[in-house]
Amino acid sequence: MSLTKSILLWVLAFVLMGATAIYQRMTGPTYPVSGKVEIKGGKIEFSLPRSHDGSGNDLIKLEVKDQQIYGYMKYKRYKSHDEWAIQQLKREGNYLYASIPEQPPAGKVMYHIALLDQDGKNYWLTNEPVIIRFKGVVPQTVLIPHIIAMFLAMVFSMRAGIEAIFNGNKTFTLSLWTLILLTIGGLILGPMVQNYAFGAYWTGWPFGHDLTDNKTLAAFIGWAIAIWRLKKNPNDRKWAIIAMIILLAVYLIPHSVLGSEIDYTKTN
Repeated sequence: MSLTKSILLWVLAFVLMGATAIYQRMTGPTYPVSGKVEIKGGKIEFSLPRSHDGSGNDLIKLEVKDQQIYGYMKYKRYKSHDEWAIQQLKREGNYLYASIPEQPPAGKVMYHIALLDQDGKNYWLTNEPVIIRFKGVVPQTVLIPHIIAMFLAMVFSMRAGIEAIFNGNKTFTLSLWTLILLTIGGLILGPMVQNYAFGAYWTGWPFGHDLTDNKTLAAFIGWAIAIWRLKKNPNDRKWAIIAMIILLAVYLIPHSVLGSEIDYTKTN
């Protein structure tokens, strides 16, 4: 394979990884809910959080310059027998604030915010309540290497699969690097991130149903099989293609779906 062709294939792998990462991020359940609502001819934009890192309440800030507009938030713990609590939004200058009570790591709160005009008419910001999950702070020294390793694993996976499609002679080497990066990012640093964030190293199969852990396990098994088959027969490149497809499918599943959460109906 020529150098120019190899470079182009690396560029393609990076582009595919970038597109997949953006899709996963924007479709995940932790991405803020954004939009705008029109009240008396004025448009109010908002961004409502669905994830909170660290201790303390989560503060929601809305820019509402019209001093005659006020609002309230109803909220309760997600997966609980709680009744809805009501909190009036506090005004400070051109902003209205709501405060979601702190929860332990993996605790969730569902909340619904409404603004009211001077006539008392309700304008709900969203059609359905928004769910926010609280989690512990993950040190950057763990989080950044984890993210880098996982995205590089995706790049090398793409590149190994493309190499296999073109019958390149570097399929095994690229596959091996994919497995190494996946092991470091997903099976070593991943559980560390999980423990810092939610207090458990592994909540996927066979101990739980955490989809992030299960996705990592499926991708690892796929590439482990590919390495095994390629070791036995370097020309059996279809296994690298299969493993690439598995990892791509894993990354196309939004991040944090079916993630760690507290079921308050079972805790009190």
